[in-house]
This record gives sequence, structure tokens and C-alpha cells, in this order.
Amino acid sequence: MKISLIREAHERIRRTIRETPIETSSSLNSLVGAELFFKCENLQRGGSFKIRGAMNAVLSLSDKEMRGGVCTHSSGNHAQALAIAAAQRQVPATVVMPNNAPLSKQKATADRGAKIVLCGPTLEEREAACARVQQESNAVLIHSSSDPRIIAGQGTIALEMLQAAGDLDAIVVPVGGGGLASGVCIASQAAKVYGVEPEMADDAFRSLQTGERLGPRPPLTVADGLRTALSERTFSILQEGLETIFLVSEEEILAAMRLLWERLKLIVEPSGAVAFAGILRHKEVFAGKRVGIVLSGGNVDLTGETLGQLFR
Repeated sequence: MKISLIREAHERIRRTIRETPIETSSSLNSLVGAELFFKCENLQRGGSFKIRGAMNAVLSLSDKEMRGGVCTHSSGNHAQALAIAAAQRQVPATVVMPNNAPLSKQKATADRGAKIVLCGPTLEEREAACARVQQESNAVLIHSSSDPRIIAGQGTIALEMLQAAGDLDAIVVPVGGGGLASGVCIASQAAKVYGVEPEMADDAFRSLQTGERLGPRPPLTVADGLRTALSERTFSILQEGLETIFLVSEEEILAAMRLLWERLKLIVEPSGAVAFAGILRHKEVFAGKRVGIVLSGGNVDLTGETLGQLFR
């Protein structure tokens, strides 16, 4: 994929998304020993970066292609994004969601007009349920990470970061299905791109270590947005473009999340805090550098277990 497709995506979606701010913190700079630039996609429409790819995909489709609407499977953020994009085009959206997806994300997706179909929590169950929906409705499948239109949309984050913050030495992103990381790799120009993944959802780390795309572990990490696996497309892009992937523990994710809430005064979900957790664990890699960090989402279930873990 060429960077020109990402520039085209940005022109296509820029009137329908928010150009989210970049926040800085002198105290966090001192803590890490680097100059940090936080791209606040937790303030994006739908509460995450996912609207970029979803909007680009839906706006790219012809009216004929859209006759049956759109469908996908998602634990929540891509689900909400696709619902918003489908409403913009005034077409139906059906979303398969695992039954362990946060209730707040299920409700938010339904409130945005999508039909919800619940399934088991594994990737295999999600894909099977989505295939049934697609067959029954003739909807267009908009995969959350492997669709090239999704990747191009997510890459617009890097374009905005580099324009607003200037040249960066590194950009750090969370890795789930790899759509965000792939788009940023393509659009990052001279900046090195580092991925961060939960230890309990380390399929991308293992895949890049072995050179063979591996399946996900059981979906247990608190970072529910990262419980997906790389596709062949994202695996290939990350093999070529990603500097490395760091792993972080559940405790480190929650600690980073709390620090962001306290210092930046921003609500960031566990998946959105993963990139910062990786920087905190590997300060020596980023010392003295200008580092962009993607806070990928802010959809926290304020009545759920995560909040109790965060402030216990």
C-alpha cells in the first residue's frame, strides 16, 4: 500500500471526523526522559480511532455495493465506528459482538443504530457468526483491520501527528488486529514505529518472532480492543515496517491508564493505554527522543470490573 492512499483517505474523511488534539505533559516527559506527544483518539467520534477506517471504507463504497448494508465483528470500538459511518450513508449495519464485550460498548453500538448479534468470545466464533450474517443479508463485510480501506483510514493518524508535532523519532501504537499499526507504518515517513501488545494477547509478538502468523490466545486481557489477531495483510506490513513489538502486563496496562487519567486528565481505556505502558516499561529505548503516542480509545465501562481494578 502506498502513502498516497492514506492521503486520499484523509481528504475523503476529514469533514466527517475530528482532528484530535495532541497533548503534552512536562511531568510525564520527566518521568520517561523523552519529549512525548499524545495523539488523543480517545476524543474522536465514537470514542476511538476506529471511525477513521470505518468512515473511509463506507464512503468508498458505491450505492450499488451498499444495497445490503454493512456488517462486521467487533468487541466494541470498530462496531461503534461502523454504526456511525453506516448512519452517515443511511444504510443498515449489523455487528457481531462477543458476549463478553463491555456492556457499555454493546449499548453504545446499538444506540448508534446498529443491529447487534451476540456470539461466543473466540475469534473463530466471531468469524463464523459474521459469515452467517453476511450470507443472510448480502451485506458488505468491513473487517476491523485487514481491509485496505480500513488501514488507509487509520494511517491518517500519523499524517496528523507529523503535521502537528513536527518530525518525530518514534511513534508508538497498540497492536490488536494490526490495522492501526499497519497504517502508521506506511504513513510514518522517517519515524520508527513501535508496537505494544498485552502479554495475555501476544499473537503479533509471537508471529513476528517466529516469522509465521499465529492465532490468538484466549480473550482474557483487560485490553478488550486488542483481543483480535493479525491478518495476512497486516502481518506482512508489520513484518516490513514495524521496528519491534513490546509486551506489557495487565498490571502495567492499568498503571499506565491510571497515570494518564491523573496527569493528562483524560479518560483512556485499557487498550488506549497500552502504548504508553510500553514506553514506561522501556524508557531506555525512548530516552532523549521525540515520541508520538497513540491513545487509541476512551470507551471505558465505568460500572465494570476495570474501574475497580484501576482504583483499588
